[in-house]
Amino acid sequence: MRLIIVLFCTLPFFNCAKDDNPTVINEPPIVVKKDIKYLALGDSYTIGQSVAFEDRYPIQLETQLINDSINVDTTIIIAKTGWTTANLKNAIIDADLTDTFDLVSLLIGVNNQYQGRPIDEYEIEFAELLQTAIDFAGGKKENVFVISIPDYAYTPFGNGNTLTSQKIDDFNLVNKTITDSVGISYFNITPISREGLDKPELVASDNLHPSGEQYSRWVDLFYDEVKLKVED
Repeated sequence: MRLIIVLFCTLPFFNCAKDDNPTVINEPPIVVKKDIKYLALGDSYTIGQSVAFEDRYPIQLETQLINDSINVDTTIIIAKTGWTTANLKNAIIDADLTDTFDLVSLLIGVNNQYQGRPIDEYEIEFAELLQTAIDFAGGKKENVFVISIPDYAYTPFGNGNTLTSQKIDDFNLVNKTITDSVGISYFNITPISREGLDKPELVASDNLHPSGEQYSRWVDLFYDEVKLKVED
């Protein structure tokens, strides 16, 4: 049975006269921020070879976002030292991720160069990986960003090899051209990496990979723009 309550306005017991001056309470709207999910795709530079977990650039980015009251619920890193574009493609397939992410980053290519893989092969596979990143972002290109390949010539391991630097430039020209053509944010951190011989604190203890301090400078370079991608 439906319960129906009827209020009768019978004077003098009830006063149902209209209030000509109602009180209006202006409350600010309640904004409930969603929890965002971040996917970082790459190689040793993304997994943070030879640095502490909290010094990896994806984790430093996550930490800054959280400090700015942006709720990062999940950060997934698909990366491993030594991976080429082909290795990363296969690893993504093996991961069998079905989620959509609010933020996706891509940094890949140094091992294609180091292993002497053809640059035209890199061009094809990088373009495929970038499309995969866009797909993971639910087709929202504005939620994807690409980071340039750092130059390991400017480390004790690289020993200032100018040929290495030239090849890194060639690979970065390919990934930047593809990224720009699709309308994706591209961040050039290579100049920071090229301070490594003059500033040893920017190189990890293995004398090859970036230190946590260098990764921090990367994040400082792109943080403001990346933050805008997930603020709303």
